[in-house]
Amino acid sequence: MRIGFNPQKDKQLAPSEFFHQVVIPVYIPHQEGYFKDSFTILKYCLESLFKTCHDKTYVTVVNNGSCKEVVDYLNALYYQKKIHELVHTTNIGKLNAVLKGLSGQNFPLLTITDADVLFLNGWQEATYNVYTAFPKAGVVGPVPNSKMLRYFSGNIYFDQLFSKSLQFSKVINPKAMKEFAISVGTPELFNSSHLDKYLTLSSNTVKVVVGSGHFVATYNRRIFDRNIENHSIFKMGSELSKFLDIKALKLDLWRLSTEENFAFHMGNVKEEWMTATLQGLHDNKESVSAPQLKPITNSKLGTWFKTEVFSRIIFRAPIWRLFLRYKGLSKEEANTY
Repeated sequence: MRIGFNPQKDKQLAPSEFFHQVVIPVYIPHQEGYFKDSFTILKYCLESLFKTCHDKTYVTVVNNGSCKEVVDYLNALYYQKKIHELVHTTNIGKLNAVLKGLSGQNFPLLTITDADVLFLNGWQEATYNVYTAFPKAGVVGPVPNSKMLRYFSGNIYFDQLFSKSLQFSKVINPKAMKEFAISVGTPELFNSSHLDKYLTLSSNTVKVVVGSGHFVATYNRRIFDRNIENHSIFKMGSELSKFLDIKALKLDLWRLSTEENFAFHMGNVKEEWMTATLQGLHDNKESVSAPQLKPITNSKLGTWFKTEVFSRIIFRAPIWRLFLRYKGLSKEEANTY
């Protein structure tokens, strides 16, 4: 039986003061073995996020089947209103956890991040500068990586092939790149050429690195408005990459990274530098405005040609080496890049 009229019926939601959502899937089933330090790493991640993000940031955490200690910690943060949205699930896989974080919200900017990222001051501002300077940006990472220049980025080379704005530049922070390589368990990931130069694109005010990883990146939310999946049978791996990374390319948008490093990948082992870096952060009290994102417009035929025809041509080894030399590498560097 129902008596009366629901006062919320047909009422519209009030406009949100937020414009940037951060989604963090968390899976820490226990605190042994591989996950021994993961709870501490998660705390570092969230504390660094709280310190560095502005007050128009909406934080969503999806607990993907974590242990009770992690659940209690996340619940406490939610009741302290440090987390705006907290979703508890069983272990449904990373991609499905991300999908849950996406649903029900529609902020212009969306950061999807692993739970082992330590954010640095200025990461949002630097990201917004990229979106403002490059209207075709669809994904912006805060961690430059010289080896990501071929990753879903063929359309950039078609658009900027003969532009003098696309050139190799000196790496600003090679130490951060070395630390990233160590954090993923491959200290020799970058050779001397990778640590010396990366491929950059310049505007009048901002220089960016071509390509971006996906362990932390900020997306133009509109790229998920078309053909968004609602379920995946995979827990991790290539399916996640396909969902997150190919969407921008299919809309002819660019994958870019900030020139300077604005985050660290911590991995699963606690180290002293993490505590020191966290203590060196200051609270972000800056008032910021949302960057004006232009509507996404692209030609299906043109996008198909860039991604399926041009990319296959330019990424052929002999042509690719010629391209690298054309953009500023020596013959020796191009052969090993």
